[in-house]
Amino acid sequence: MFDIITFGSATHDIFLQSKTFKIIGEKKFITGKGLCLSLGQKIEVKDIYFSTGGGGTNTATTFASQGFKTAYCGVVGNDPAGEEVIKNLKKFKIDTRFVLKTKKKPTNLSVILSSDGQERTILVYRGASEELTKNKVPWSQLKAKWFYLAPLSGKLCGLFETLVDFAQKNKIKVMANPGNSQLNLPQQTLKRILKKIDILVLNQEEASLLTKIPYQQEEEIFKKIDELSPGIAIMTKGPAGVVVSDGNYLYQAEPLKVKVVDRTGAGDAFAAGFLSGLIQSGQIVYAIQLAIANSSACLQKIGAKNGLLKKNQKWSKVKVKIKKL
Repeated sequence: MFDIITFGSATHDIFLQSKTFKIIGEKKFITGKGLCLSLGQKIEVKDIYFSTGGGGTNTATTFASQGFKTAYCGVVGNDPAGEEVIKNLKKFKIDTRFVLKTKKKPTNLSVILSSDGQERTILVYRGASEELTKNKVPWSQLKAKWFYLAPLSGKLCGLFETLVDFAQKNKIKVMANPGNSQLNLPQQTLKRILKKIDILVLNQEEASLLTKIPYQQEEEIFKKIDELSPGIAIMTKGPAGVVVSDGNYLYQAEPLKVKVVDRTGAGDAFAAGFLSGLIQSGQIVYAIQLAIANSSACLQKIGAKNGLLKKNQKWSKVKVKIKKL
């Protein structure tokens, strides 16, 4: 019996930093800003760093680091990058019996381009992770207290409802961080799934997409989410902090002030830190505090896994404000 089994992507990450990557303001970009390179020029890269990432393995690393018996279920390519992912999982004592290899596609790849170490553009190749299909999941072996479902993109999205239904039938609790693919499922399908989720974590853009309410209207968003999903709802707001609802109260906290080196994986560190804290204490306030401390530790190192807190490691607690919903 595992404490937690995680599902989601496993990637080989390459970080490239160079001051020649220029950030410009331009309305044509979705974010209003773009990372630009001179066309036809050979660009010198100042720093290069290799790591592993992906929502499924990132969160598993926090859970294992916090002392939980953890397994990751996913697919990697039959290639050196896939071997590195498995090696890294074993390094953190994460069980790899549910990790499959495929020759159909290479391991997922992310190339992270950064000019200042903070703002970055990520080039993503969604490869082998999408090969996890219903008939490849070892259902009879999935014995756990919790499932953590990271964003399931592309073909993986089809597993969302199946995993949640399996968990409910087998009395396994579920924390889910659905991505855009899942949030764009047919409304009736999505409503049916959300009713069965114990903890739902979204960023403010995803929360707005789900509820069709501007993310500035936080109380209205949570009232709508509480109608859709009866468990705990979390809305992360990046540098502005986090808001959590248990259906009766809103819990609000700001992030710790730290020197940001790299933002990659901070959202995964927060989500996994929250569940770790909730299991350890049974208290939402403590869960928020551990989540923020873990994500802050992640922000101070390059890569999604290098700064994560270990069990019994000292960390600073933020103040959490509570008000009636």
